[in-house]
Formats: sequence, C-alpha cells, structure tokens
Amino acid sequence: MSTNVQPPPSPSRVADWARHSHQDQELVKALGLTSATMLVMGSMIGSGIFIVSAEISREVSSPALLIGAWVITGFLTIVGALAYGELAAMMPRAGGQYVYLRESLGPLWGFLYGWTLFLVIQTGTIAAVGVAFGKFLGIFWPAISSSHWIVHFWKVPTFAVGPMTLGGMDVGLNTQNLVAILVVVVLSIINIFGVKTGAFIQNIFTTAKVSALLGLVLFGIFLGRNAQAVAANFGANFWHNSGLGSMHDVGGGVLVSMLTALAIAQVGSLFSADAWNNVTFTAGEVKNPSRNLPLSLALGTGVVIALYIGCNFIYLGALPLWGSATGTTLVERGIQYASEDRVATAVITQMFGSIGGKLMAVAIMVSGFGCCNGLILAGARVYYAMAKDGLFFRNVAKLHPSYKTPVISLMVQMVWTAILCISGTYNDLLNYVIFAVLVFYILTIFGLFVLRRTHAEAERPYKAVGYPILPVVYIVMALFIDVVLLRYKPQYTWPGLIIVLLGIPVYYIWRPRAETASD
Repeated sequence: MSTNVQPPPSPSRVADWARHSHQDQELVKALGLTSATMLVMGSMIGSGIFIVSAEISREVSSPALLIGAWVITGFLTIVGALAYGELAAMMPRAGGQYVYLRESLGPLWGFLYGWTLFLVIQTGTIAAVGVAFGKFLGIFWPAISSSHWIVHFWKVPTFAVGPMTLGGMDVGLNTQNLVAILVVVVLSIINIFGVKTGAFIQNIFTTAKVSALLGLVLFGIFLGRNAQAVAANFGANFWHNSGLGSMHDVGGGVLVSMLTALAIAQVGSLFSADAWNNVTFTAGEVKNPSRNLPLSLALGTGVVIALYIGCNFIYLGALPLWGSATGTTLVERGIQYASEDRVATAVITQMFGSIGGKLMAVAIMVSGFGCCNGLILAGARVYYAMAKDGLFFRNVAKLHPSYKTPVISLMVQMVWTAILCISGTYNDLLNYVIFAVLVFYILTIFGLFVLRRTHAEAERPYKAVGYPILPVVYIVMALFIDVVLLRYKPQYTWPGLIIVLLGIPVYYIWRPRAETASD
C-alpha cells in the first residue's frame, strides 16, 4: 500500500496528463470550441448582472466607483482565465481546478477545494441563481415571494460583534426558494441524458441571454438615455465620492475608505462574473482540449466582461445612481433602491414602460435558467473526479450505463443545493460563496508558479500571458479583498473559512480509502 494519497507527478507524467487518463476514456468527448465557450459565458451570465449593481451602488455611492468595481472584476477575471488556460492545456482532465490543486500543491489542497466546492461554492451559486429565478418570476405571480412562507423553520438570532450586527437570517421554505428547488431538480434530471443534451440546452440559453445583454446595451445607447439620469451621474458628478480620502458607509454605520469600499463591493461583481472556470471541470469531455480550453476561457470571459461594463454605463444613463427607498417612481428610487434590487428591470421599464420591464424579467429568467444548467453540468464532474481518487463517496464515481454521465454525482449535488436554497436570501448566498472562491483562485494561481518551478520541462501547449507579473498582481489584489471581507463581512466569510478548515480532518478520514484507490 502506498504511503501517500497521490505521489508527486514526475515530469514525464506531467507531459502525459493530456493523453493517459482512464477516467477520461470513460467520458464522451462531445464539447467543441463553440460549446466550451458557451459554457464559459453561460456559467458566468446568470442573474447577478441584472441585480447586484443596486447593492454595489449603495456601498460605493459613486458612479465612477460603480464602474470601477466592474473594471476591477473584469481585470481579475480575465487575468485568472489566462492563468487557468495554461493549467487547462497541461492537464485537460475531468475535475479541472481540483486536479490543478492536487497536482501542484498536493492531494489535501485538491480535496479542500472539492469539499468547499460541494458545500458552498458550486451548490451555493446554483442555489443563489435559482432563488433569483424565483425573484423575477414573482413579477408575474406576486404569490412567489421571499416573504410568502410555506414552512418557516427558524430565524437566526441577531447579536453584536464589535461594530457589526450578525445573524437575523430566515431559514425555511417560501414560494421563492420552492421555485429555485424545482429548477434545480428539473435541470439535474435533464443532465443525466448525456453531455450533448446538457450542452445543447446550454448553447440555446447562452445565445438567448448574450443577445438579451447585447440588446440592453444597444437599446440603452440609442433609446434609453434619460436627461435627469445623465445630469445626475455624469460630468462632475461622475467622480463624486471617489477620491482616495473619501469615506463610505457599508452598513450599520461602519465608515471605510474608498479602497476598502471597493473591495467590499467586489462581492457582487465577482459573483456575477464567477464560474468562468467551470469549463475546466468538463475537460475530459472537450475535443482538442489543449487548444479549445485556453481559447474558450479567453473568448468567453472577454465577451462577458465587455457586456457587463457596457450594461452598467446603460444603467447610469437611464436612472440616477442616488435614490430613496421610499421613492414612488423609478427615478426617485434610482439604481440604489430599485425595487427588489431589480436594476435591469427598472431600466427597461424606464425606457419602454411596464411591458419592457416584463420582457426583461423573462430575459433574466432565461439567463438564470441557462446559468443553473451550466453550473449543474460542470460541478458534477468535480465530485466524480474526487470519487475516482477515493476522496468522495464511491458511488459518485459511477456513470450512467447508457449516457456516460455522472448520474449519482448529479443527484447528490441536487439534494445539497436544494437544502441551501432554504438557508437564506440571494444576497446571503452570494456572500457565502465569494470569499471561499477567492481563496482557491489564489491557491490555484500560486500552483501555477509551483508547477513552473517543479516541472519546468513539462509540455505547455499554451503559456499564461503576462506571467509572472499579472498572476502576482492577481494574488495581491485577491488577498486584499479576502482580508477586507474577513474584517467587514464576518457573518459570511468566517463560516466559509470554517467550512474549508473542517475539510482537513475529513480528508484524513477519507485518506485510507484514497490510498486503496491509488494502489
């Protein structure tokens, strides 16, 4: 019996990662460049871009900083994607980021990523997007609401820790998260019927939502400008409250500097741009992965970030940034207090009236549905890869005999996501997710440096653009954001950190099974 879960890879083994994989031979290579790029874009574009600008604007209270938050997110996302492109081309294996961490930093780190992905990152993101789907469906059926409880289990009591008030979260089944659960169940079942079926659905819905975003930008340029909003948001007002010495209220009367406020604001924008790495989870099913994975990452993230920044300029051109929660009109409420934070719906309603708002709500639901599909399809491949290594329940490694999809993995993911759907609101869920996401992005990009040193002779069909400067800048910026979130959003970040740390004893419980699997 071996003494390690997985021995450090030799240079020759690294060179053969793309060619010799029993687990990849079990999977069907059915995803070309178009489908891979659609998976990148479709996993990124969910409901966030249509919602989170309201919360960001309340945190930064500046048009320039609203755009700045999205520009920073764009920089981090594209730099991260360029770095992951090198890892994906080297190791085009099912499981993606789990494999990169396992091979660069060791099996413990790979397991901690897969553990956190399952408990918080992937399933929490699916749950948040599903809840947002229910939020927008409530426009047509008001009975679908976060306040319409079917069963209310518990309200987490509030308590003070220094200047912060923690707790206060409702846990239970309401009509809004019931819709989210139904979406998760339906899409999980659909994805059993082959990766081609999942990819077909992904391509259709991604095309629809990219068209919706592009339409929003074009309509905004030619038809959506509002004189009152332009006067309030641009000119000298654009730079209001954006100086280095400006102070910002991030809730509860807590005042922070401009840089700290921007870091806190990254929760919403990074969440909206996240999941671009999901295509790496499906690497075992991508045709010509050494070419198509890096290219799909670069193309997909570039297009989506351009659309996101464009959308926020359109928001500023249609509605004033500043508003009042008690306002009776769209203009009075502004971006900051758009009803239910539905900024995009408010903007289209401002342009075209109530019909326009309802059309946008439909487009957002299409977007969320497609995003959930991509996340469900991709996430199940990570738990499958872990199970193949003996680091997850053994049955999760089983494929459907006819469709060659990880059916048990899909079902396990479905059940846990449904539980998360009843554990909080949309904002609660995205706050839980983003801290843990950044921790593992930092570790994975650090792993790129490790592999460059320990396996300098390994075959690299693509090398990260801007290495080593851009990856170092990414690590520094992401570390700053995580430290700020630990300080100012402890009710969300500390639970995420605790979940990561709890994975350490769990790993050592699973380890004997992993050793058996590797023998």
